[in-house]
Amino acid sequence: MQTDAMNDMLAHFNDPAAVAQYTEGPVRFVPGYRELHRMTAILLGERAPEDAKVLVLGAGGGMEMKALAEAHPRWTFEGVDPAREMLKLAERVLGEHAARADLREGYIEDASEGPFDAAACLLTLHFLERSERVRTAAEIRRRMKPGAPFVAAHSSFPQGADVRPQWLSRYAAFAVASGADPEMAEKARTGVAAHLDLLSPEEDEAVLREAGFSDVTPFYAAFTWRGWVAYA
Repeated sequence: MQTDAMNDMLAHFNDPAAVAQYTEGPVRFVPGYRELHRMTAILLGERAPEDAKVLVLGAGGGMEMKALAEAHPRWTFEGVDPAREMLKLAERVLGEHAARADLREGYIEDASEGPFDAAACLLTLHFLERSERVRTAAEIRRRMKPGAPFVAAHSSFPQGADVRPQWLSRYAAFAVASGADPEMAEKARTGVAAHLDLLSPEEDEAVLREAGFSDVTPFYAAFTWRGWVAYA
């Protein structure tokens, strides 16, 4: 189901000018962005075999796949993303590792049936409404081997009317402190506030459980971002 947030996202991530600057954004807006990739590699590697086949949903940009490929030289990847320009960027970012990645334009329905030894979905699920998150997560799980590890991380913070504005201000303030243009940071804050159907961390954990994942455990918390490891 296409929402306004998803349509805006696709327009942005298919804009070559925006994509050309993409790699600068997450580092400035997501505290511990590179460390998040490192932790993801460790968590998936706890249960995935040395020659694992890994599903990455929201793979545009390729930064997490590159980190996983460097950490696990024998892993292969299927990366799915709806934005063609972002997949082009992923291929460039992967460089020598691109031969190990099957990049597919589309959504979870466009992924192969697997079964996969591990899966990751980073900075993606917050674009989806709750029911669509549950459906998407369930489709990821359906493609995974029993007990395979899954890492999800995205925007998730308390949503009460009395605290939400402060958290969004912190989101923008961190970006400015990390070198982002203040006007761009404020525009991002306004866009998130207006268009994303965000959930609290407790609700996001419930989404993963409803999708059929077990042992859902938080491992990452940084201002407006949260991450979990769970098992199919």
